[in-house]
Amino acid sequence: MRNYCEAHTSALPDYMKALERETHLKTLSPQMLSGPVQGQLLKLISQMITPVKVLEIGTFTGYSAICLAYGLAENGHLQTIEVNPELAGIIRKYIGLAGMDEKIKLHLGDAATIIPTLDGPFDLVWIDAGKQNYAHHYDLVIDNVRPGGFILADNVLWDGKVYAKNIKDKDAQALHAFNEKIQADPRVENVILPIRDGIMIARKMMVA
Repeated sequence: MRNYCEAHTSALPDYMKALERETHLKTLSPQMLSGPVQGQLLKLISQMITPVKVLEIGTFTGYSAICLAYGLAENGHLQTIEVNPELAGIIRKYIGLAGMDEKIKLHLGDAATIIPTLDGPFDLVWIDAGKQNYAHHYDLVIDNVRPGGFILADNVLWDGKVYAKNIKDKDAQALHAFNEKIQADPRVENVILPIRDGIMIARKMMVA
């Protein structure tokens, strides 16, 4: 199915393929990269929203940041946070190849410390950092998302472990709690897409 989906999804630029290859060669967890199908989905979602302010929590090697930045409004900017400084070189390399040096700002450090310093309100937030921190990151951003804005979170199905009868995996436990939190939050309406490892999409309700 994966090969079929990739074959029938519009291709991203060649430098994105190079980024995917370099990620596999130089990182220990290349599966963390979004990949062409999810990347194209993020690109299309961003293009539908045409956001001015985007926040990404968890850059990894920059693939998803670039995909989200494709949809930025003309005056738009994306801020992305990565805890691992050793990834900065590859991130900046491909942001440059994408011609997005002026569109994407990389912050290195702990997201919980950095998020409160950033100016919003954000039109779109992408959460894809430490799974056990999802709920905390959500709490840190929800009040700084504009009404009608979107919060997306990756890996919310965690290889199906989140809906096991007896969840033993700590990341799965945290993600299940996060999904339950979103489902119960009256400030948003939401859906989980079973794409790749699951994407939660939550739209902040408009003020009545």
